[in-house]
Amino acid sequence: MPRVRTGPATLRRKKKVFKMVKGARHSRSKLLTLAKESLKQSLVYAYRDRRNKKRDFRRLWITRIGIACRNAGIRYSIFMNGLKKAKVAIDRKILADLAVNDKNTFSELVKVAKETT
Repeated sequence: MPRVRTGPATLRRKKKVFKMVKGARHSRSKLLTLAKESLKQSLVYAYRDRRNKKRDFRRLWITRIGIACRNAGIRYSIFMNGLKKAKVAIDRKILADLAVNDKNTFSELVKVAKETT
């Protein structure tokens, strides 16, 4: 049976790891063992934070809507309940954008929410 040489495959695997840890500092981007550990942990963080990003943005939107509601003289919970009763189907992302960029439209939505409560 002929001898199998694994040089090219090994080099491809190493290059793949080093390419992914390119921005790491010191030994983490130079030594294979440390690079693998660094890569594994960075992928764990990336996976976790893709989910946390959704949570963080929802918090931001709710904060922005709450502040705009308070300025309009209504509480956030009453505003959201009023919109739900009025069957206004606008998500929090769009509401937050309206609260920041289009205050006239947001004030109309506040009026709709106040009428239904």
